[in-house]
Amino acid sequence: MNTEHYDLPSAQPLTEAYIHRTDANVDLLYGYHPEREQDWTTRLERLEKLAGSRANAAEVAEVLRQYNSRYTTPEVDASIRAIAEGAPVIIGGQQAGLWSGALLVIHKAVSIVSGAKWASQKLGCKVVPVFWIAGEDHDWDEANHTFLLNAEQELRKLTLQRPEGPRTSVSRTAVDEDSWNKLLDELEQTLPHSDFKPGLLEELKQIAGQSHSLSDMFAGILAFLFGKEGLVLLDADDPKLRKVEAPMFRRMIEQNDELEQAYKAAAEKVKSFGYQLQADVVDGSANLFLFNSESGNERTLLHKRDGQFQDRKGTAFWSKEQLLQLAEDQPSQFSNNVLTRPIMQDYLFPVLGTVLGPGEVAYWALTGEAFRKLEMEMPIIVPRSSFTLVEGTIAKHMMKYELSFEDVAKRFDARKQQWLTEQDQLSIEERFQEVKQSFISMYGPLLELAGSVQPGLLKLGETNRQKIVEQIEYLESKTKDAFNKQYDASIRQLDRIALSLWPSGKPQERVINMTGYWNRYGSVWLEKLLELPFEPSGGHQLVYL
Repeated sequence: MNTEHYDLPSAQPLTEAYIHRTDANVDLLYGYHPEREQDWTTRLERLEKLAGSRANAAEVAEVLRQYNSRYTTPEVDASIRAIAEGAPVIIGGQQAGLWSGALLVIHKAVSIVSGAKWASQKLGCKVVPVFWIAGEDHDWDEANHTFLLNAEQELRKLTLQRPEGPRTSVSRTAVDEDSWNKLLDELEQTLPHSDFKPGLLEELKQIAGQSHSLSDMFAGILAFLFGKEGLVLLDADDPKLRKVEAPMFRRMIEQNDELEQAYKAAAEKVKSFGYQLQADVVDGSANLFLFNSESGNERTLLHKRDGQFQDRKGTAFWSKEQLLQLAEDQPSQFSNNVLTRPIMQDYLFPVLGTVLGPGEVAYWALTGEAFRKLEMEMPIIVPRSSFTLVEGTIAKHMMKYELSFEDVAKRFDARKQQWLTEQDQLSIEERFQEVKQSFISMYGPLLELAGSVQPGLLKLGETNRQKIVEQIEYLESKTKDAFNKQYDASIRQLDRIALSLWPSGKPQERVINMTGYWNRYGSVWLEKLLELPFEPSGGHQLVYL
């Protein structure tokens, strides 16, 4: 397979230090490292010793069996049976996104699947891939859209408007049949014609027909793409899962002050090492959400004040005893925030490694003290692999214009202008510059003459000179535009390179949706990603289709 490694920095200094092991202090924040082979064996041994402190594996597996029953494959069934028997997992997650969201979601799932296979071979035991759908998240504007390239090679945003109602979780926000049909029509209009298009639309239509929420649709797509790989799905807002989580919610409430101090201590440590915090550590935050039944199940972050818990506005109050009882009787009313989710994940599963994106790696540094406070241990942090898909036409155009991927990512506009300048055999810019300089030089003595006759004429002359220079520059601009029109086809090819590889000035994986590649290549593009050797420390690869 034609691939090429490329060092794509994450813009997260703490994450970069962790991946490349450039700061010994970082070990104090994380402990394990995926590049140290012994750490995998050590972590597995620790999981076996801590088995009694986790949720009952059979109960967790039963919840997973029920949730995955809509999408199940023999491979997923086998994975769930292994979980019931205590098999370790490689796990990662993401909030749901329209038609699966940006490509990075697919990259994370590939990393989880490939990581589980790699760990299974290395340790000689079954390691199960698990994808955690963050359906409890209530940020609708992050989940409701995606971007596609249409037939005209324009970037188009597809959006699902939020239904009326309280600000509750994505999984609890119902999407009706008419909305799905409108979205499917819009997708059909956006995707260019291809041999794979009818099958793609039919599959998505079937998935949408079974989906009551964005989370359902998201799960259906992941199941279709990765079911044969044995990828087990869970929705963090599944009420059956919440029931299994109840003991940990009670513990988080009982030891809430201790956990708060642990997060603060970790935050101070991160800052003392010279890194910025990537998640808020707020005084008085309980780091738990509650779906408040009195406000239409709106998801509200709990805060502590005067020995009580309250909502953000201070309009609803609960005692510790009330919350403990609620966790016992109605655990589905609770959900985690970014700092408590890692602990809940480790309570549910024997997590060998967790696959995280760059921002997640950075904020997980805040959780180590909390793990230890609960006599738990942070798993191995596995940086997500990332990829840029390079289509054949794009690769040919890059060769034609002598562009590297780094040119596109870092200096595309300058390289594009350089190419256009090189085509200018008439030396348009140079000749106009000569005329401007010659005019300014010739006009200078006239200004002095006019000013000597009457001082007021000097200012008038300077204004007149500027107007003439502006007219010369206007003619220069029009001349360049006329010249460039001869190269419209080339400019379109250049712009298509940037739009494909670095759309809107961002990495491809953070913008473009996978349906465009499914539409053009069927399953081949995904199979190529799954065939790549697993990289324990992530990294970025250019994958030529």
